[in-house]
Amino acid sequence: MKNQLKELRAERGWSQAELAEHLSVSRQTVNAIETEKYDPSLPLAFKIAKLFEKKIEDIFSPESE
Repeated sequence: MKNQLKELRAERGWSQAELAEHLSVSRQTVNAIETEKYDPSLPLAFKIAKLFEKKIEDIFSPESE
């Protein structure tokens, strides 16, 4: 799944560790999502969307798009 997480994190000037702390996940989880090796669970996707004040579909999109 494609995502804009790295760009959104960079806009805020956060490290992966700082974002992980905001989301209560590990830095490795943030890295795996950013590198598209891991798709977040639906609750985590909602948490990410809320944190960045965006809709889930504004952050995540299927590979086919």
